[in-house]
Parts: sequence; structure tokens; C-alpha cells
Amino acid sequence: MHEQEPERGYAPPGPAAAGSGGSPRMGRGDASAQLRPDSPPGEPAFAGPQRPAEEWDRPERATPRSLTLVLAGGVLALALLLVMLVPVPYAVQSPGPTVDTLGEHEGEPLIEVDGERTYPSDGELRLTTVSVAGGPGHPVAAFDVVAGWLDPNRLVLPVEAVFPEDATEDELDEQSTQQMTSSQTNATVAALEELGHDVPMTLTVTGVAENSPSRGVIEGGDVVTAVRPEGGDRVHVEAYSDLADVLAETAPGTTVTVTVRRGGEDLALDVQTMASPQQDGSVLGVFLQPDVELPFQVEFDIEDIGGPSAGTMFALGIVDVLTPGDLTGGEHVAGTGTVDLAGRVGPIGGIQQKLVGARRDGADWFLAPAGNCDEVPGHVPDGLHVVRVATLAEARTSVEAIGEGNGRSLPTCG
Repeated sequence: MHEQEPERGYAPPGPAAAGSGGSPRMGRGDASAQLRPDSPPGEPAFAGPQRPAEEWDRPERATPRSLTLVLAGGVLALALLLVMLVPVPYAVQSPGPTVDTLGEHEGEPLIEVDGERTYPSDGELRLTTVSVAGGPGHPVAAFDVVAGWLDPNRLVLPVEAVFPEDATEDELDEQSTQQMTSSQTNATVAALEELGHDVPMTLTVTGVAENSPSRGVIEGGDVVTAVRPEGGDRVHVEAYSDLADVLAETAPGTTVTVTVRRGGEDLALDVQTMASPQQDGSVLGVFLQPDVELPFQVEFDIEDIGGPSAGTMFALGIVDVLTPGDLTGGEHVAGTGTVDLAGRVGPIGGIQQKLVGARRDGADWFLAPAGNCDEVPGHVPDGLHVVRVATLAEARTSVEAIGEGNGRSLPTCG
């Protein structure tokens, strides 16, 4: 170990300088001022007796206490990591992909029409989706749930609020596929009727709701052929819209006479209508399967998307493809909503995530079902304009107004 050289301006130890008139001074360079190894040059430390040089290079010994603290910290970190990876009974909804119904899939038009002239479009009509993590076969970990809570564009829900209890992954996949197929059928019928085509169909009862007044009166397999509300005229049912239009003007609890064909015999059955959870008027409380006779073939080339909520955008895509000119006027329009055979737009889930996905993929306009309007305010991304629609006819008129530059005058949500 080396001593620091005397700092300039101080005398080395020894006899007092001439003329000092006193005892020797202790300068900063005195031999008793030893440097610590960690002291920078020029900064001696008066630290007492010097330790041997080899002791400064010797590592400090770990004490039992420090080892215990390190071990406990490691165990705690591992435990927290394991907890974050444990599956939890939640589902996380995120903005999913969007698909342009006027676009192509693997080089082929997404909407293909055989037997009728079609027309190109420069705009976009995008259906929107929600990606859902969680549920049967795809559980989420606590880490995913925490990340969902921290992300304003995601929604975390108890799994039972999203999926039916005790449903299997295969059952959910089958249901989703059936809903997509049904939505395409409904969209095709609604679009063709919107364009003035006759679409005759046979409506067969596939089941009766548990709480329906029709239970025990109307049976599965019955074919609905006519309906007459109390005090009203008898309407022959050749299309679903015939039945839907009558019920839309009928108050819940009204007795109606439904004519069905059962076993080759026509029966006139009196039943009471019940309130509809989604629209005005009333319903019979039965499930109907349409056997549709299309004037020409309409097919959809789309994969990996299920559920019923693309119906409105499918229908608009068909209308645009089958009409001259560009319905959108070159604008990028997205939207969502179920559509029934009568062209009524119904509410869906996950609209807040769909708004985000639409804007992310370049949409400037968004068609929102009237039944979802209370969920929209405060969740619209900057630059996206929301338009409220309740029927396919309203949706078509809205897209035409947007294409003509009059979209700002359309009704919105909130």
C-alpha cells in the first residue's frame, strides 16, 4: 500500500520550517494519514489503523441471515410467478380482426353470387369481431386477467357471463358455426327482399321456449302457414317477414290464431303472444327453421369466424355487390349487429372492443345496433363516427348517405 504524496502547499513531516516559531505541524501528507483502498487519489481518509492489503481483496462472508433473506426472496418470486400462471375462471375480450365483406379471401370474392350480375366497389364494408380468451379448452391465467384489467381496450368478465355453464369446447364450436351459417342465411334473405326479390320459404317449428304461452299448443315439426291477430285480418305466411310484420304490430299478451300444417292436416291454434327482449311488438315464443328458396345462389368464403353478429354487414355487402355503382362512395365503413329474416338489426356483445378494432383497421364510420347504443358513449376512438341503425333498410340508407358525404347528419348513439 502506498502513501499519498504530500499535497502541494504543505510541508512534509519534520522540523518546523524556518521562521515558523513553533513545534512541527502535521501536514495533510503526514504518514499517519492512510488512504483507504476505495478513496480516490488526493482524498486521504483518517480511518485509524491500516488493514493489510490482502484483507481488502478478501470477499465478505455471507451470514446465515443474508442467505435466509435471499432464499426467502427467491421462493416468494417463484410463488408469485406460479400464482400468475394458474388458470382462473375469467374470460378476456379483446378487439378482434375485421374483414371487408367487399374484399377477397385467398384470391376469391368473399361474397360470391351465381346467376345474377354483380358490380365492383371501391369502398369497404367491414364486419368486426371480438377475440375471447378463456372458457372451455382455453383457460386464461391470472397474468392474462391482470393484463386485461390494466388495458382499457379489453374487458374481463366471469367465464359464466360469456359461456353457458357446463358447455364443452366442441359444443361451443358447433354452436358458433351454426350461428354463423344462420346469420348468412338471414343476411341473404334480408338483402334480397331489401332489393325487391321474392324469397319464398317454409317456416318449420324446431322448438318452443320454456316460458312461452305457446308451449303445449304449438309443437316441433309444425309448419306455420298463416297468422291472424285478435280483431285483425288473416295473413298468409310465405316469408318470415310476413309473420314478423304482424307480430311487430301486436302487443304482448294478445291472442293470435296461428295456422299450422301438422301431419298433412291444417290446424288453427289460439295462443297468446309474449314480449320480445330485443324489439317492439311481440313474439310467439317458438324457434323457427326456414327452408328458403333463393332466386339465385349466394355463398360466403370466410373462415375462422363464428357467431351471429356479422349478419348486418353480410347483408350490406350483398346489397352493394348486386347494385350498380358504389354504395359506400369509396368510404371505409365498419359495423356489427345480427339481422333476422325480416331485416331487423339486433344487439350484440363486445361492441366497445369492436369499435377499437374498426378504427385500428382504418374504418372512419361504424354502424351500431340501436340496442347497443347505451354502451357506446365514452368508448368511441378518435376519428371514428358512429351511426345508429335498427333495420337493414336504415343501414343501407346510412351507407348511401355516408358515400354521398352526408354522414354527419345521421343519427348517432348518445
